[in-house]
Amino acid sequence: MAGIDQLVRLYDLPPLSGAVEPLRGRGIRLRRPRAYEKVPVLAWVARHFDSGWMGECDVTFSRQPVSTYIATHQGQLVGFICYDTTYRGFLGPLGVAETHRRQGIGVGLLLQGLHAMAEAGYAYAILGHASEHVAFYRKWVGAIDIPGSETGIYTDKLQEPA
Repeated sequence: MAGIDQLVRLYDLPPLSGAVEPLRGRGIRLRRPRAYEKVPVLAWVARHFDSGWMGECDVTFSRQPVSTYIATHQGQLVGFICYDTTYRGFLGPLGVAETHRRQGIGVGLLLQGLHAMAEAGYAYAILGHASEHVAFYRKWVGAIDIPGSETGIYTDKLQEPA
């Protein structure tokens, strides 16, 4: 089940406030990045995750509004989530800095991204290649596995040049 896709009903999401308010109380803000923040956001994603995620995040800056949300703490980037990147209707990637994990930031970003998709008119979101996070998505947003999606959309990927 390592690479299975999951489906989320956007018309049945938990309230956003329950995840965002506790973060605000600890000085963590969730917001869309501004166009002039593109370079530092992409550099951060590449440094903490990988070039594939950076490429997906890059696409979101060509949309209006930008289809990324970032989490900041004391002016520093600590997490991000994107939607409508490789395919429309897909949520992800989602990443939180190792130093800030298990503090509710991932849940807040997940709900922020899904609520944004619902506001944009989507009824469902696809979580592509949910990998080791399937239980996380099931718990927080009732994600269900999509049968037969083990190979998913990420096939025949270009390899980094040697």
